[in-house]
Amino acid sequence: MTHTLDETRSATTPSRRPIRIWLGIVAAMIVCTLIVGGATRLTESGLSITEWKPVSGMLPPLSAQAWDAEFDAYKKIPQYREMNTGMSLSEFKTIFWWEWAHRLLARSIGAVFLFPFLYFLMRGGLGSALKRRLWMLFALGGLQGAVGWWMVKSGLTARVSVSQYRLAIHFLLALLIFSAIVWTMRGLAPHAAKAVASARAVLTSKILLGLVFLQLYFGALVAGLRAGKIYNTWPEIDGGFIPPLDQLFFERPWWRNFFNSTLTVQFTHRMIAYTLFVVALLHLVDVIRSKASPAAIRGAGWLMAAMSLQVVIGIFTLLHQVPISLGLLHQATAIVVLTLALLQANRLHHTQGFAEQGLAPALR
Repeated sequence: MTHTLDETRSATTPSRRPIRIWLGIVAAMIVCTLIVGGATRLTESGLSITEWKPVSGMLPPLSAQAWDAEFDAYKKIPQYREMNTGMSLSEFKTIFWWEWAHRLLARSIGAVFLFPFLYFLMRGGLGSALKRRLWMLFALGGLQGAVGWWMVKSGLTARVSVSQYRLAIHFLLALLIFSAIVWTMRGLAPHAAKAVASARAVLTSKILLGLVFLQLYFGALVAGLRAGKIYNTWPEIDGGFIPPLDQLFFERPWWRNFFNSTLTVQFTHRMIAYTLFVVALLHLVDVIRSKASPAAIRGAGWLMAAMSLQVVIGIFTLLHQVPISLGLLHQATAIVVLTLALLQANRLHHTQGFAEQGLAPALR
């Protein structure tokens, strides 16, 4: 994602629009896969398919015997024995379809990416920088499939759910692929001019993007630990705004609490949310007071609005103990926030001649 705009635009002009449409379809499919993946997690469906069959697995069971075989395989894992003993075949089919749809969408993305890419390669007109980036995206997509199975395997032998570490990596890798596609699409846009802003605004836009990724990572840890099902009060958490340190850091070494402790992970997720809100507000104030380009101000305004909405949705999701509807809305809005943060970080540009009078009071 670090190539310049000119490098990305090295494709010939006639080829840009079809490429952008193609990449937009891939990005939309990734979003759908993320949402279905969220539903799969919230319905505890992710372990219902216990084998990885990249090709034959695209077909669901087509006979009663095939359904019985799938169900028998599920009965052998700890999740069935400890959580779902006595589940009926009809109930099993419900969780099976969620996981099957998630996997089918993921596989479809590979095909929708590969075949048009080969067509564009044969037709010519792709610049060398763009070709390298697209090959890298394809490789990351293949890696994502392997990481997905690596995640599922963690829940098939000794656990009743997948590892929160592997879940977070799987989720973050999907977001990185999505982000690289969005970044590339903007580079190919015919009118994707840079918006002039102060050096500080450019810096805070990048800080915001980094914080959004960090927040999404901790959100995945919260999901993996089911930490949203507990400490369902706000603004207090476990009786106070800041829990006692001996409760936040009871595990040794101390840093493990940031990955294993439901209290510490949820508290960290909250603190990053507050930090994001404040930094987004300061960024908006900065671009307004420094008389940045209208596009920079609009981008900061939309990002602030989406961030505010996400905070409200997050609070309601927590207070209601993560119902599926609110949980998926929270995840979908997070993707909107990420997209707006990406676009803002991409569009802002600082020039030496930009007037910076009046900037100091903006962030004091």
